[in-house]
Amino acid sequence: MMPTDFIFNSSGPEQTSSLAEALASLLKGGEILFFKGPIGAGKTVMVKAVAKYFGFKKQPASASFSLMKKYKNKNITLYHADLFRLDSGEMFNLGFEEMLEDETGVLLIEWPGAAESFFPKDRLEIEVILKSGNDREIKFCAGGRVSRALLDNLCKLTEKKKI
Repeated sequence: MMPTDFIFNSSGPEQTSSLAEALASLLKGGEILFFKGPIGAGKTVMVKAVAKYFGFKKQPASASFSLMKKYKNKNITLYHADLFRLDSGEMFNLGFEEMLEDETGVLLIEWPGAAESFFPKDRLEIEVILKSGNDREIKFCAGGRVSRALLDNLCKLTEKKKI
C-alpha cells in the first residue's frame, strides 16, 4: 500500500532544498503540488530548488506580486503561482484550465487556499511547519493515484539518499 502521508523533519534551508530537489527528480509532468505554511516557512525555498533541479537560470521569487510565472525548457514546464491575495472567485481568470491540460506541465502553487476546490484532488499537498530556529516539519499528503505514487517514490528516495 502506497503512503498517503509522510513527515520529513528538516534542520534548515539546505536540507529543505535537498528534499525539494529529490522531489523534482521524480516529476514527469502533470503533477500538482500545493505548498502551504506561514510566511517565511520555506515554501519558496522548495519552489526554487525544483526550478534549480530543472536547470532554470532565472530563479523563482515569491510570485505574490505577479500571481503566476511560467518556466519552460525542452523537458518540462513549471507553472509557479502564488495565490496569497486571491479568493476563490478570482481563480477563473488565471488560465489554470490550459495548464492542467499541459502534459509537460507541473503546477507549483503557494498559498493554495483559493484553489482548494478548483483543482483535482489528485495533488500532493506540502505543508511547511515552523519549528525552533531553522527547523521545519514538512508534511506531505497525497490525494490520489498519481500523487500517492509520487509520494511513495519520494519516501524511497529520501531513505536511499539519506537526505
